[in-house]
Amino acid sequence: MTASHTSQCGLIAMAGRPNTGKSTLMNALTGSKISIVSRRAQTTRHRIQGVLTQGPVQYVFVDTPGFQTQHAGNLNRKMNRVVRQTLADVDVVLHVVEAGRWTADDEKVLSLLPRSRPVILVPNKIDRMRDKSRLLPYVSERTQAYDYAAVVPVSAQRGTQLTHLLEEIQQHLPQAAHLFDEDALTDRPVRFLAAELIREKIFRLVGDELPYSCDVYIEQWNETDRAVDIAACVLVERESHRPILLGAGGLHMKRIATEARHDIMRLLDKHVSLDVYIKVRKGWTQQESLLRELGYD
Repeated sequence: MTASHTSQCGLIAMAGRPNTGKSTLMNALTGSKISIVSRRAQTTRHRIQGVLTQGPVQYVFVDTPGFQTQHAGNLNRKMNRVVRQTLADVDVVLHVVEAGRWTADDEKVLSLLPRSRPVILVPNKIDRMRDKSRLLPYVSERTQAYDYAAVVPVSAQRGTQLTHLLEEIQQHLPQAAHLFDEDALTDRPVRFLAAELIREKIFRLVGDELPYSCDVYIEQWNETDRAVDIAACVLVERESHRPILLGAGGLHMKRIATEARHDIMRLLDKHVSLDVYIKVRKGWTQQESLLRELGYD
């Protein structure tokens, strides 16, 4: 895409341990629901780009999985590799932390941050800090431990300080032609977003009961100008996971499908018919070929 010589554009990585609010922050900054959100750690599993264009400035935010140190396995190794690769090829890094908290996992992420890129510390969830006077000493301690380019405390949930954060990011973006059209929201196809919206509902409704090894893929997608018929498959590892997903009388699955259908209708702005079913594939999180098929590079 062509652009004037005064245009700015760059990739901005959202880095942090699980559950610091990276996906919520990206959705708040772009003004669109691009990355799914739940209380469950590791809700984000793929590298997802969200695009915000403000006149001559285009911000391309890259949401990554939270760097995982608690679980081993092929799936987690692939997600951690995504984090490392993303941090190596962006222009700016947002180190998203939970305001007032610092854990061993935060320390692990700190060790991955590229010294050759500007890194902005973003203490998130400042609205949840009971004692606001703790914020300044917390920031002081963190900036002594690492040479951040800037610090911008925010509340992604409430939209606090997001304009200031964008201004700070812009200072570090290179002069470059825009990568996306002005009205683009993400680099991901709508099928991917639809599958993610279904997965979000699963995590939100049965996240505490259903083990981590669950994924969603679209099997059929028949679209016309006015409507789309979707068949989606929920992949689980064990037969015992099926009744957890279904719930009593199939109520869980009905609610998952209904809520996801409403979100997909909003996304596509057309009528949606959604059929969701369950498939058991033992040990799918360890199967290289299946992980590639599901988009885990």
